[in-house]
Amino acid sequence: MSLHPTIAQVTARIRARSEASRGTYLDRMAKAVSAGPVRAHLSCGNQAHAYAAMGSDKGALAAAKVPNIGIVTAYNDMLSAHQPFERYPDIIRAAAKSSGATVQVAGGVPAMCDGVTQGQPGMELSLFSRDVIALAAGVALSHNCFDAALYLGVCDKIVPGLIMAAATFGHIPAVFVPAGPMPSGIPNDEKSRVRNAYAEGKATREELMAAEMASYHGPGTCTFYGTANTNQMLMEFMGLHLPGTSFVNPGTPLREALTTAAVHRAAAITALGNDFRPAGEILDERAYVNGIVGLMATGGSTNLVLHLPAMARASGVLLDLQDFADLSEAVPLMAKVYPNGLADVNHFHAAGGLQFLISQLLDAGLLHPDAKTIAGDGLALYRQEPVLDNGRLTWRDGPKASLNEKIVRPAADPFAPQGGLRQLAGNLGRGVIKISAVAADRHVIEAPARIFNTQDAVKAAFKAGEFTTDTIVVVRFQGPQANGMPELHSLTPTLSILQDRGLRVALVTDGRMSGASGKVPAAIHVAPEAACGGPLARLRDGDLVRLDADAGTLTALVPDFDSRVPVTADLSANEHGIGRELFAAFRRNVGSADTGAALVL
Repeated sequence: MSLHPTIAQVTARIRARSEASRGTYLDRMAKAVSAGPVRAHLSCGNQAHAYAAMGSDKGALAAAKVPNIGIVTAYNDMLSAHQPFERYPDIIRAAAKSSGATVQVAGGVPAMCDGVTQGQPGMELSLFSRDVIALAAGVALSHNCFDAALYLGVCDKIVPGLIMAAATFGHIPAVFVPAGPMPSGIPNDEKSRVRNAYAEGKATREELMAAEMASYHGPGTCTFYGTANTNQMLMEFMGLHLPGTSFVNPGTPLREALTTAAVHRAAAITALGNDFRPAGEILDERAYVNGIVGLMATGGSTNLVLHLPAMARASGVLLDLQDFADLSEAVPLMAKVYPNGLADVNHFHAAGGLQFLISQLLDAGLLHPDAKTIAGDGLALYRQEPVLDNGRLTWRDGPKASLNEKIVRPAADPFAPQGGLRQLAGNLGRGVIKISAVAADRHVIEAPARIFNTQDAVKAAFKAGEFTTDTIVVVRFQGPQANGMPELHSLTPTLSILQDRGLRVALVTDGRMSGASGKVPAAIHVAPEAACGGPLARLRDGDLVRLDADAGTLTALVPDFDSRVPVTADLSANEHGIGRELFAAFRRNVGSADTGAALVL
């Protein structure tokens, strides 16, 4: 199948836009590669420090004739998704030895849990943690002792931050090693029902706690299709996981076999072997387009609209919101995973999962088939799924038909002809909306605005019974410069209840919503943000606002709007407590949401 014209056009546009920056990047990576195995250039004293604790591996490290693999780990046991990584270094060491390689834990990176910090002050550090992760990984790899790197990370900001580092150190191979999702807990619709009942005062805190604990109940990624699992999809579509690796549960023989295989592969693709695959060559415009196609086909997290431009810039590739919008127009929505449906990622994986989707999208000409991957040349390798045959890991052809068309469907008969994300633009700025879970009759909301500067103020108005008519809830001063751009996911039950009562409601904000957000239309990431004098700062209570996801517009329907003076807000409450004072420089210098809200790139 020839490449779909939209995929070809968007890729060509990105390539042209990135010509200078990508060329500079590739020149820089080529110079680093040409220097040869880095350990040869360290002094004897440098090397003695690096190998002092390496026991019997000291000789092999000093000789620099076998690959030395660096581990960058986001292990902690605050995140269920990352708890399995505690055992990975031992598994990796054993696998490296059998491959004739050496391995060292190069360093750790922070990994915060957005599920813990939702609605809390700590969420104001969440987005900034991505850049901290990139910096921390950069420190780990700055020892310049490694021929390849294994990245152990799964969740929201962790994978994007690690990609930013992997691209920066793009002269060596990068292999991403996941941990997999926890087994399924209570059904997601039941969890949502209890949350909404609690928000209305119809369920006790004990009932809420029981439901939450039955949902988030063990090691592994949360099973809904939020940012963490969207990250895992992305790594497979971009060729940085081994095929079929993303959604294998922790603690299983197949999971451990895949981790071992990732180490063998990392050793095989270093410059010391004959299949050198540096990360900088894999992370080109084709990889990013393939990732965006996967995002659209699966109805993935809106957070990746922030992260992908920052990730791409690290490898000299420049993305624009229009690229997302155009690809969304061309790519069908082929998956229904909670919050876009009732199934979780385990059900999705069992129904055919990523291997079925990749196969379908390749056959439809919607993916670049010639993309370079860690597994080899061409994305066709990712049609295959891993299995254990008498204890031996092998790959076989993935499913050619969906095993449950309520969860995953073929490209020729999708859930919707277009992807799950839309760009919005108008006199209120530029933003995005996720519509994969929004009913068609809710794609256009026109209603008076109610203006809030905090999410707590929205909840207080709800508890006071103030929402009785159709309303567009505007929560402003939530952008990266204002307070770090926290997710406003804790507003989801409130807005869902209002919609269930028959009101036509929508959210408009310069903040973020979680990848778990669903059925209420939400215009998010609106830029320029209010704290910079953006258009949201000119809105007043009662202004008529129109959110039109079909036309891709976000408009204040008031005659004097452009001549108004923007209001300001007292943001001092966001400056201190729970570590926020340490991030003042981030708030001052962070980029705009429509370019990735990054500080370091």
